[in-house]
Amino acid sequence: MTSEIIDTKDLKNDPVFGQLSFDNHEQIVFCNDEDTGLKAIIGIHNTTLGPALGGTRMWQYKSEWEALNDVLRLSRGMTFKSAITGLNLGGGKAVIIGDAKTQKNDALMRKFGEFVHSLSGKYITAEDVGMETRDMDIIREVTPHVTGVSEAIGGSGNPSPVTAYGVYMGMKAAAKYKFGTDNLAGKKVLVQGVGHVGETLVKHITDEGAQVILNDISEERLAALSKKYDANVALGNDIYGLDIDIYAPCALGATLNDNTIAQLNAKVVAGAANNQLANELKHGKLLQERGIAYAPDFLINAGGIINVYAEVEGYGKEESLKRTENIYNTTLEIFDLAEKENITTHQAAFNIAQARIDARKKEQNS
Repeated sequence: MTSEIIDTKDLKNDPVFGQLSFDNHEQIVFCNDEDTGLKAIIGIHNTTLGPALGGTRMWQYKSEWEALNDVLRLSRGMTFKSAITGLNLGGGKAVIIGDAKTQKNDALMRKFGEFVHSLSGKYITAEDVGMETRDMDIIREVTPHVTGVSEAIGGSGNPSPVTAYGVYMGMKAAAKYKFGTDNLAGKKVLVQGVGHVGETLVKHITDEGAQVILNDISEERLAALSKKYDANVALGNDIYGLDIDIYAPCALGATLNDNTIAQLNAKVVAGAANNQLANELKHGKLLQERGIAYAPDFLINAGGIINVYAEVEGYGKEESLKRTENIYNTTLEIFDLAEKENITTHQAAFNIAQARIDARKKEQNS
């Protein structure tokens, strides 16, 4: 496996500590193994509330710099996701640089697992983009610090269905706030990205009677799912001006930016993607000014971590779904708080999460 090596001229003067996405990370681990070709980065943002738990993403990044920035943003997001959901977990994430379809193999997974194990439980990994439950099973062969393993070996299985259920709950809450009803029947919903989570979300909202429009980089998958769910298809990237009620970003992040928000016709944004706001403060404010109800991503996509946390805490699937369903109530609380304090929903959710972290830190220092 090889990856592009970026030239020093492409880096800023402070390529790690000086980046906004660094945001006081506790630890960053660069993993390299010549024999397997493994090139990975583990980001541990904050462990105040507990060990850092977050999935591993395998992606063919354009550069090592892009991979580093992604893992920093993702691991930071996991800190606030666990905090606002009430889990005793910190925030961490990992990325493996490479094409999951052609470069992933059991030896690579085991070697990555050895790096995870070397952190002695400070970081617990799980499934993310480009990874499967089977990969977690392979990692489990070399370390206990992994979640989302197969139910057959005592794990919680694929977290994607529970993630999708949480997004569905968050979407319904946002619809309740914006439209006065959480009934999605007849609502035009654009789902961008129809992987494991996106497809399950499509099933939920289709069953409720929503008019679904699908968008994905794979035209083959679009054709299959369009037929399966009797959904319309929008090809390419010029999708933000479509006549829709709800935009559900379920692929990669930063799709809400200066250009897209200006075009967006939706009244609600509620999706599974991480880091949907290219700039949290600026673009959260832009959505607020345009009257678009934004359900904070790190809140409504928390079903997956709730599901895998069951392996840490020992509760069952029923409890996982119950906790995930509560995302509906928390989302409504966030909208109410944002309106009351005249702040963005992102800021409202962030403030609650940060307050929990600060309170725990105060306890530890007293």
